[in-house]
Amino acid sequence: MEELTAFFSEYWLQTIIAVLAAYLISSVNTSIIVTRIVLHKDIRSMGSGNAGFTNVLRCVGKAPAIVTFIGDFLKGIISVTIAYFLMFGVQGANADIYRGYLMYIAGLFAVVGHTFPIYYKFKGGKGVVTTFAVMFMTDWRMSVMALLIFAVFFMITGIISVCALINAVALPVNTIVFKFLDYNNVTAAISPMPSPSISFILFSAAITFIIGLLVIFRHKENIQRLANGTEKKIKAKK
Repeated sequence: MEELTAFFSEYWLQTIIAVLAAYLISSVNTSIIVTRIVLHKDIRSMGSGNAGFTNVLRCVGKAPAIVTFIGDFLKGIISVTIAYFLMFGVQGANADIYRGYLMYIAGLFAVVGHTFPIYYKFKGGKGVVTTFAVMFMTDWRMSVMALLIFAVFFMITGIISVCALINAVALPVNTIVFKFLDYNNVTAAISPMPSPSISFILFSAAITFIIGLLVIFRHKENIQRLANGTEKKIKAKK
C-alpha cells in the first residue's frame, strides 16, 4: 500500500479538488430541473419518487427522459475528466496509476453527488446512469459488460431495476477480473492501463464495490417491490 500512501501524500490537493468538483457538479439533478420546467412539479413527489431517468420516463415523457439521461451521463464524464486533467502534467513510472486513482475517486463522488445532492436536501437519484458514465471513463470494458448485462436481463424481465441491481453486483467482480487479467498480460492489449499494480487492482475493486453498494442501497424500495411481485415493467408516459 506504499504506492497509495505516496499518491495521497503527494497529490492531496488534486484529490480534494477532484472530490469537491465531482460532488458539486453531480449534485445538479437533471430530472428535478427538467420536470420543474416541463410540468412545474417536483419529480420526487411523482411516481416512485425517484429523481432519475426511469421515473421521468414514466411520469413526464420520453423527451424529458432523454434530457435527463444525457445530463446524468455528462455528470460522470465531466467529473472524471476533471480528475484526468488535474493529473495531466504528472510524469514518472507511476503517472498512469496515480491518474487512475484520482479518476476512480472522482467517479465515486460523482455517484455520491447524484444520489445525495447537497442542493436538494440530499435526496437525489439512484446513480445508475452516472455510474455507467464513470465506468465508461475509468474502464470502457466495464461499460460494455454493463450494456450486455442490461440487454440480456431487460429482454428477460423488462424491469430496469433488475438490470441495475445485477449490474451493481457485477461491477466490482468484472473490475477485479479484468484488472487481474491485465496484470497477467492476458487483456493488456485492450486495457486502459496495461500494467496495473496490485494496489491499484485492489483500490479499483474497492471503489467499484462501494459504488455498487450505493446503487443497491438506493434501490431498496425496488428490492422490496421485487420481493412482493409489484415492481412494474418500464412503460413511457405518452
